[in-house]
Amino acid sequence: MIMHIDMDAFFAAVEQLDHPELAGKVLVVGGASGRGVVAAASYAARRYGIHSAMPMFMAKQRCPHLTIVPPRKARYGEVSRAVMAILHRYSPVVEQVSIDEAYLDAAGCGRLFGPPETMARLIKSEIRNQVSLTCSIGVAPLKFLAKVASDLNKPDGLTVIPPEWVTGLIGSLPVEKVPGVGRQALGQLNRLGIVHLGDVCRYAPALLVERLGKFGHRLVDLAHGRDDTHVIAHAPAKSISSERTLPADTQHRDRLRQHLLAQSQDVGRQLRRQGYLARTITLKLKQSDFKQITRSTTLEHPSQSSETIFRTGVGLLDRQPLGTPIRLIGIGASTLIADTTPQQVSLFETADPTAKGWETVDRVVDRIADRFGQSAVHRGSLQPPDDMAMD
Repeated sequence: MIMHIDMDAFFAAVEQLDHPELAGKVLVVGGASGRGVVAAASYAARRYGIHSAMPMFMAKQRCPHLTIVPPRKARYGEVSRAVMAILHRYSPVVEQVSIDEAYLDAAGCGRLFGPPETMARLIKSEIRNQVSLTCSIGVAPLKFLAKVASDLNKPDGLTVIPPEWVTGLIGSLPVEKVPGVGRQALGQLNRLGIVHLGDVCRYAPALLVERLGKFGHRLVDLAHGRDDTHVIAHAPAKSISSERTLPADTQHRDRLRQHLLAQSQDVGRQLRRQGYLARTITLKLKQSDFKQITRSTTLEHPSQSSETIFRTGVGLLDRQPLGTPIRLIGIGASTLIADTTPQQVSLFETADPTAKGWETVDRVVDRIADRFGQSAVHRGSLQPPDDMAMD
């Protein structure tokens, strides 16, 4: 049996934990400007139809007395690590998939903690006692069904799907509840008359692959109760990124570079903290007409230097025509390798001679930020703007 542990309204719950006067209020976490978006909504806010990723102006329209709290990423990370430490006390096979959710393989744990339902109750109790937060847990023989189950009785829920229930549940499961079915896929499925996951079995796999690409294969397997994905302990990060919705659409390149600098410092800091080097740097732009543009390049030498990330991002930005104002900018690092991986030494001096110096500066800045906060020190040449809204 596999468990999916999902913290309830995590960011909002942490804010209410740290600030008891916010308990019960219609609360969201996110950028307070009209350009910001909701990063998390309390359950009181959800009763107004407010949800994560909703534009903040729309959330304010739905609830004029909305309480908006700016995000505190460092605090959420601290609480997340405490939760994950609890999970690792119950099983050596824990796969963290985001800051507030993880899968746990319960195989072989019965002698210590009892059957899966008993084990799940112990986990919920320990999280409540140690962290003072609630979580919802789904328990099922298939990984995708564990995730579905964790969402059925939120908040503070526990749903167990025994093996004999799998076939019946799959037959009646609304297809929009299936992990991976987004808006476009849902439209394609509905046009075929597929409302429940069990309806997939009526169609030839070739047709579903034609309409949905390789996800069609996955959907066919799930509809027949096949899910060969396993809980993977310590799954390596695939990419690290940072992006922001701008306070106002702009074509001003210096303004965009300011945001890019702050984001490059953030991505570089995460790479160094997690022990990765990046081979690929990607610039992300979203225009005022919501058209998205991405531009990537491969570094000659893998790096975790904020300066290298920034220079590479600026190079991509400078080569991109800005015929339409930009509403969002971001920078990402991918094709990650451990920073302990041996690197091929070049016979020629092709690397930037200042790179080593900037790596030293990066680590000094990291130590200052860890001790005094990320706002304690920044680059003076392009001071990051302080009016950025979270996206």
